[in-house]
Amino acid sequence: MLQATKQLSLIDFGNVKLFINGEWTSASNGSTFSVKNPNTGEVVAEVPRGAKEETKAAIEAANGALPNWAKLTANDRADYLLKVRDLMIEHEAELATIMSIEMGKAYTEACGEVKYAASFLTWYAEEGRRVYGETIPASSPNKRLFVVKQPVGIIAAITPWNFPLAMMTRKLGPALAAGCTGIVKPASQSPLSALAFAALVKKAGIPKGVVNIVAGATAEISDEIFENPVVKKISFTGSTEVGKKLVEKSANQLKKLSLELGGHAPFIVFEDADLEKAAEGAVASKFRNAGQTCVCANRIYVHENIKERFTKLFVEKVLALKVGNSLDQTVQIGPLVSKEGLGKVQEHVEDAISKGAEVLTGGKVTGDQKGFYYEPTVLGNVTKDMIIMTEETFGPVAPITTFQNDEEVIYEANNTEYGLAAYLYTSNIQRAVTVSEALNFGVIGLNDAVPGVAQAPFGGMNHSGYGREGGHQGIKDYLEEKYISLEL
Repeated sequence: MLQATKQLSLIDFGNVKLFINGEWTSASNGSTFSVKNPNTGEVVAEVPRGAKEETKAAIEAANGALPNWAKLTANDRADYLLKVRDLMIEHEAELATIMSIEMGKAYTEACGEVKYAASFLTWYAEEGRRVYGETIPASSPNKRLFVVKQPVGIIAAITPWNFPLAMMTRKLGPALAAGCTGIVKPASQSPLSALAFAALVKKAGIPKGVVNIVAGATAEISDEIFENPVVKKISFTGSTEVGKKLVEKSANQLKKLSLELGGHAPFIVFEDADLEKAAEGAVASKFRNAGQTCVCANRIYVHENIKERFTKLFVEKVLALKVGNSLDQTVQIGPLVSKEGLGKVQEHVEDAISKGAEVLTGGKVTGDQKGFYYEPTVLGNVTKDMIIMTEETFGPVAPITTFQNDEEVIYEANNTEYGLAAYLYTSNIQRAVTVSEALNFGVIGLNDAVPGVAQAPFGGMNHSGYGREGGHQGIKDYLEEKYISLEL
């Protein structure tokens, strides 16, 4: 494992640059913003504060590169993607270290994210070869009708801090495979992973301008992306509140938009479930990335007849989790990303306790006070009037409540404006099918706590957004269908 930043080869923390038109560049006005290590609170890098001018330059670079990139064969574009994929795997330890330093993801989990991110490049290198057109039966003998698929053009990917590599390749993979070029705007909390990825893009020989990375002034970057008529498609992962504002912004130019927004996932354990597997699944889902995922279990519903047995198993497994510096390979739970994130977790727990919840384990800030650590926490006697049952906590807190029958728990699970992911554990095949169909969520983990894979579609319903990433569905938003009618 790489422990010191001086060992990094992809990025120099003392001289970080943006990536525009294949070159490393500073902000035109010389301003920077700080990236802090949530393990220590220390500033680890100053990053150029890109704004309108840098964004415009990146879009112009992408526009200049588009014709030649789009003309390449699908095989040629696939070769580039696979070169970057191979480089990601080669530099897995370094990428995981950078991610762990900038946003606190446990090192071993960060290694898993590198592999997951690389899998999107593998998948879309192949999926790009399967962008098929079609012929249509004509209505007269002197006509031939065709449908061809072409890249939508310049795209923008606005990515979140919690999965800085995977959410980027999940967007860039299909875009590049389809023949698009574009710009990535990484989150200000975790831009270093994206810029390290840019070094791999450069090393792989991807032509200048095809991929551009601009971090910095969120409002100015976003405004240029949405106001610049050259940008045709935007993919955003982030909060529902911001997503709604982007929908409004996209309307003036009718830009194509896909949104993966907030979630409030129910995790349902039925009376006939394999309780050992369900408890393991609940830990994996809830405490992944210290609970900072849009698809983590936020509301755990356990049938009243198995509450004691499940809770005992679950608490035992939670107690085994180790909290600490995310670079320590023995740690499963690193810090929360920020002081604000830690404050929200404390608020939710305090509110639950004030309304009668019982702390079964955890419930306190822990570790070095310079870091943003919170104990993995399990709450019992949770009721629906508690904030934690209606708002996304984004932290390592698992609230447990009970239910009596299927109809009740389906209603409670669906009683939210969100619809991203839901989980259920049962050994009854009829229940598995009927409940899965009844849950109004875009992703269902059926006896599976980690359902996300590159080859399957991922996305939400209701206020969790629209559009799908992953699977063969994920490339569709980066393509236009053109109908050609030929008269002989």
